Amino acid sequence: MTSTGIRLHAPAPGWALDADVVVVGSGVAGLTAALRCEAAGLRTVVVTKARLDDGSTRWAQGGIAAALGEGDTPEQHLDDTLVAGAGLCDPEAVRILVTEGPDAVRRLIETGAHFDESTEGGLALTREGGHHRRRIAHAGGDATGAEISRALVEAVRARGLRTVENALVLDLLTDTEGRTAGVTLHVMGEGQHDGVGAVQAPAVVLATGGMGQVFSATTNPSVSTGDGVALALRAGAEVSDLEFVQFHPTVLFLGPDAEGQQPLVSEAVRGEGAHLVDADGVRFMEGQHELAELAPRDIVAKGILRRMLEGDAEHMYLDARHFGAEMWESRFPTILAACRSHGTDPVTEPIPVAPAAHYASGGVRTDAAGRTTVPGLYACGEVACTGVHGANRLASNSLLEGLVYAERIAADIAASHADDVLHARVPAPLPHPAHPAHPLLPPESRLAIQRIMTEGAGVLRSADSLARAADRLDHLHTEAREALRDHGKTSEPGVDTWEATNLMCVARVLVAAAARREETRGCHWREDHPDRDDTAWARHIVVRLNPDRTLAVHTTDTPEFPPTVHGRRPTQRPQEQ
Repeated sequence: MTSTGIRLHAPAPGWALDADVVVVGSGVAGLTAALRCEAAGLRTVVVTKARLDDGSTRWAQGGIAAALGEGDTPEQHLDDTLVAGAGLCDPEAVRILVTEGPDAVRRLIETGAHFDESTEGGLALTREGGHHRRRIAHAGGDATGAEISRALVEAVRARGLRTVENALVLDLLTDTEGRTAGVTLHVMGEGQHDGVGAVQAPAVVLATGGMGQVFSATTNPSVSTGDGVALALRAGAEVSDLEFVQFHPTVLFLGPDAEGQQPLVSEAVRGEGAHLVDADGVRFMEGQHELAELAPRDIVAKGILRRMLEGDAEHMYLDARHFGAEMWESRFPTILAACRSHGTDPVTEPIPVAPAAHYASGGVRTDAAGRTTVPGLYACGEVACTGVHGANRLASNSLLEGLVYAERIAADIAASHADDVLHARVPAPLPHPAHPAHPLLPPESRLAIQRIMTEGAGVLRSADSLARAADRLDHLHTEAREALRDHGKTSEPGVDTWEATNLMCVARVLVAAAARREETRGCHWREDHPDRDDTAWARHIVVRLNPDRTLAVHTTDTPEFPPTVHGRRPTQRPQEQ
């Protein structure tokens, strides 16, 4: 696999750091990978877009799923994950997750994460949608992500890892053979360096999180602009299953015109017994699935939307008044505060909820060791497509996936270093391009992209809506391309234009994949193809970016991914540090 030659228009790097591995992202996946690499003796640099504790991990409310409770087994966890994934999970990837997951959680606890305990002294486990067992470990009631982030950030600082905060990663550096040679990045304001620089390293771990900001309303923070997926595409990597964007069914409804990050109402609220009701107080998930409100997220989101369409309503309600004030205050303090701050008191009234973009089940395609199709480039967490989630992520598997596959990546990099595969090669990146070959979009394009995607590629999709979205995206892109071609002008390099350009890149891929998949499966809902079609579509859609910025879209022949082979067998199990 060779690079496309496409880079974001940016100044040449004015400074550089050398490392054995650079980790981009500071959520559970990024910091776990960094700590494991550092423990293996690798010179490790962490680059993060905001502050170390500002990624998506800290917003995770529900918890982390693992077979830790009495009577639960990895096999039961595997079964629930495969059902939620609607026929597109990689069974071996899931088996890795569920078998290595319990010990990975225990290592996280040893790192310093404190989970809520039961009155008997063991972990307090709850249940969420799609799970037949109580296997969700949580912290601070509904502040699990914040606690995991705190523990990992403290561990990183205690170990003295080199970090570059407030830094937007721009592009992958590659050598003449197309192998990874590091990354370019722009440090914003409060960072350790000024302007554009580089971290040169033979191994790069993408842990940049999601791309929820491609839609108008999302649970994702403002930094989730698909930077890692866009970087990987420009580097020549393959992405897969990007059409499977999970819309969380219960997001606090703030009004029909609300845009940006919206407050999440965790699935754990339903796990503890809250009911979905319409404006008349009627429960509508009973009879739609054996688990009712605890069905997999795609089924609940569709149930809510159907009821909204039937009643011409803007939202439904989540009723947990029967919890009482004490339970709300002790078990869900974060959600309680968020609801009250927006004028709803869950103790005395139902919560208005509607689906919003939440999680990308697809991403940069990897193997069991986290390796992408570009030698030396790894990916883990939400930016990656490991095969674990299939067509719809099972609740609370995301933190576990980041944890397990980050450990596997660190083990593979350490093994490569020990074999002198990486250590013997000093990266010699290709020179920085003198002139922009491709345009940057203006900052106002961001809002336009979000509205196009929400209208045409949101929860409900069709051939017509996706074609309109593709045309409108192409129009935005063509305007910028013609300005560069005819007048030699492009938008000024900067965070706003780089993010808008990244959003355009991932939006185009998502729309192309969604248009190709002519069926309804998991969280991909085609109104014009309402049925699941295993004969034609038990397949993955893989996309690459061509040097001329067109998309190469193909469908695999089987549900299995083709290999990503770079000369070494994947490490089967991470080495304990």
